[in-house]
Amino acid sequence: MQKLQDLAAHVATEFEKVYGRPPRWIAAAPGRVNIIGEHTDYNDGFVLPMAIEFYSMMAADRPVDGREVITLRSTLETEVATIDLSRPVVPTTPKWGNYPRGVVAGFQAWGIQPGGLDVLLHSTVPLGSGLSSSAALEVCTATLLEAVTGTTLDPVEKALLCQKAEHDYAGVPCGIMDQFISALGREDHLLLLDCRTRKTEIVPMQDPSVALLIINTNVKHELSGGEYAERRTQCEEAARNLGVASLRDVTAGLLEAGKSKMSETAYRRARHVIGEIARTVQAAQGVRHSDWPTVGRLMAASHAALRDDYEVSCPELDAVVEIAEAIGEKGGVYGCRMTGGGFGGCCVALVKASSLDAITKKIATDYKARTGIAATIFSSRPAAGATILKR
Repeated sequence: MQKLQDLAAHVATEFEKVYGRPPRWIAAAPGRVNIIGEHTDYNDGFVLPMAIEFYSMMAADRPVDGREVITLRSTLETEVATIDLSRPVVPTTPKWGNYPRGVVAGFQAWGIQPGGLDVLLHSTVPLGSGLSSSAALEVCTATLLEAVTGTTLDPVEKALLCQKAEHDYAGVPCGIMDQFISALGREDHLLLLDCRTRKTEIVPMQDPSVALLIINTNVKHELSGGEYAERRTQCEEAARNLGVASLRDVTAGLLEAGKSKMSETAYRRARHVIGEIARTVQAAQGVRHSDWPTVGRLMAASHAALRDDYEVSCPELDAVVEIAEAIGEKGGVYGCRMTGGGFGGCCVALVKASSLDAITKKIATDYKARTGIAATIFSSRPAAGATILKR
């Protein structure tokens, strides 16, 4: 928690520089990395994310002039976002302000009035890297408003409010994983989330002999558009052809039996999803028993399916995975896979803690040699979820 306290002290100092007085409230919410369970959320499957030690943090106080306006300043953005509480909250510019706007609107819809605020946002979650800086910002806003209004939301309701904010105000039809892990994460634990029932299970990961390495390829491929929507449609096609509500209800055997009822592409998309749902449940079991070789094998199988059946990888992600696999268990790598939606962003690797430095150097050197791009690499323990640091 010390890191978080240091960050809070930094944000308090910055707030005082901007607004000329110390903040009354400080709240934080983490980004996340998904260990396994990719493109399963909108298929009613399971995901296994963890909160990372990178946070969105907000410091706030009531405005000196008593106006019913929320003024949002950021250490990362030059444009100031304002929310006039005397009129309906609608999406507007700057775009980054729409995430907090949606959360404020969600509180108002529940009859909770936050009142005017001066806010300073600071974030250490790398932007655009697939580590969910947007969910961290939303959940941080909601947690700050809890502190300000003296309200405690049910964490699941809070996560759903934040997801709705992203849908309605940022126009991103995200699943529920990012907001859930940011709101419900726990130090030294992963979160097994059933995306159908929204039931969560805390999975202890306290073994100090292992660490998670996050490798940002620093690449985001601009796509022709519609790739995610297209895959979702293909999954729905497969489910429809098999006569089920979602691919969660399909076994590998059922898929093989119904293969002739769908296109080859829909079949391969479904094969990834069905396999991934099973892999995620198995991986959670492996983590519970500290069976790291099994977890690593499941991560490798996940990447292969995302690359070959779901076709959402890219040469840079594949390069990281190939380098990690060449290091292998002897060199301290149990498994590595792309994480997030794909086409760039990050890989996550499960490694022996004792080999962390050597593995980091090897991946950095080899990736630069193969691609000409410098990767950003860091490790994280499973971090705490959203928290109020000053109330």
